[in-house]
Amino acid sequence: MRTFVFIDAANLFYGGKKSLGWKIDYEKLAFYLKEKYEADMLFYFGGVEIHSFNYDYQTEDSVLLDKLKDYFLLVLKNEDKKLSNDELFLINNYLQRVKFYKKLEQFGYKMFLKPVKSYDHEDGSVKRKANCDVDMTFHLMKEKDVFDRVLILSGDGDFLPVLKYLKSQGKDVIVLSRSRRTAKEIKQFAGSNFRDFEYLRELVKM
Repeated sequence: MRTFVFIDAANLFYGGKKSLGWKIDYEKLAFYLKEKYEADMLFYFGGVEIHSFNYDYQTEDSVLLDKLKDYFLLVLKNEDKKLSNDELFLINNYLQRVKFYKKLEQFGYKMFLKPVKSYDHEDGSVKRKANCDVDMTFHLMKEKDVFDRVLILSGDGDFLPVLKYLKSQGKDVIVLSRSRRTAKEIKQFAGSNFRDFEYLRELVKM
């Protein structure tokens, strides 16, 4: 039985340590998924800040981390005297996130990363997000003839139609998500195949 794992990072890991109360060791998580579920592939969907990096939406399916890393290093090298302290701080943070994602690749995650975009609200506030729901749904459908079992690390109710379809096609669908951040309809759909991610604390925490 071939098992593929699909991780909706924005939903599952939103808020990071501040939200969970503990920090995830992604190497331990990869090991757990491969050991417990015999996972063949780990797909990770998330967002990444690209600053003024030239990303071509028409030809690329994911931000290339090596190129983005080189870009940030070049910005820091050539413009460090032109950038304010706040800008330098941000660029350094972006670079550290890229290095983190590079680590995930080494642990065996296949990365699908979208540029973070800014959205203006009517109250004048600005929200930054990279919604990967459609991307993850696309790859679930694209890979459906390859896997027999799929493990979904997300509690987003928007995935219900595709999960119902996969189940109707004879796929074994398991949902591993944070119970308090999982939509009621997803829990109802998964039934006994729902697993609370919070229970993995002692197994996958840093």
